[in-house]
Amino acid sequence: MKHTLIISVLLGAASLVGCTKVDDPFVDRVVAPVLVIIDNATGDGGGSTGEPVVSQKVSGPVTLAVRIYELDKAGILNNKVGIDSLPVASLALKLSTRAGTPLGELKTDATGKASIAKTWAELGIAAPAAGSSVQLTWTGEYKGQAFSRLSRVQAIN
Repeated sequence: MKHTLIISVLLGAASLVGCTKVDDPFVDRVVAPVLVIIDNATGDGGGSTGEPVVSQKVSGPVTLAVRIYELDKAGILNNKVGIDSLPVASLALKLSTRAGTPLGELKTDATGKASIAKTWAELGIAAPAAGSSVQLTWTGEYKGQAFSRLSRVQAIN
């Protein structure tokens, strides 16, 4: 009995020593260099939403806007300072459909905002009806690191 207990403890310890951290083989995760907020989206616009949805009327132009911020974490341990959001000016962005159709190139202004207006036909929907939607990808590069942000625009009456 005593020998069985000792062997069990030794085998358990040996298995712990042999464990190594294994990266996730399915998802290559890289922290985004910026915070991308989709304007006029349902909810918070992208802070914690996987795919923010912007609702636009079937008639009229589709206006899409985004705000880009760099997070200054220097005061993260000071509850009076915290994390500061600094607008990223003059950042080049590309907007495309998820299928890869380019929709335009934009540049952020001094407040970190960029916007574009398109027709539903330019988005690939010739006859939009309530519920029609287009999946979008916003891409850019900041401080040498590429990033992408997904969103969607949906038609309403």
